[in-house]
Amino acid sequence: MIEKIYHKNTLLSIIIKSEYHAKGIQFFTPDEYSQQLAYMNREKDYIITPHVHSAQKRNVQITQEVLFIKSGKVRIDYYDDQKSYLKSKILFQGDVVLLASGGHGFQMLENSEIIEVKQGPYTGENDKIRFDPIPKEKIFIEE
Repeated sequence: MIEKIYHKNTLLSIIIKSEYHAKGIQFFTPDEYSQQLAYMNREKDYIITPHVHSAQKRNVQITQEVLFIKSGKVRIDYYDDQKSYLKSKILFQGDVVLLASGGHGFQMLENSEIIEVKQGPYTGENDKIRFDPIPKEKIFIEE
């Protein structure tokens, strides 16, 4: 299952649930995104031809990140660019999420391992604008 989370016609994230299966290769992001997300399902003995990536100058305006929930259970809270809370979703072991725009926060609902991939170089605290999370009593978990 693929789920795209929007706010006012802006894509906030793409969630690939662990149950998702398809044949071949499927890209979920537009070509202009600085972070590309794809799913591959290849048969035994399928060959991806050896290759190197050519140098390309890229202009990255916003950091996009991909999280792979290796284990556990995680709540993701979505915010718009003005830091207003929108909704929350639950991610489980094996789920993958691309965070494309807007704000986000997380709470570990179980002991969790997460693998994160995003553009670098990382600039420390200059890379983020932190703000207070939504109070627990105002959380809305969308199924």
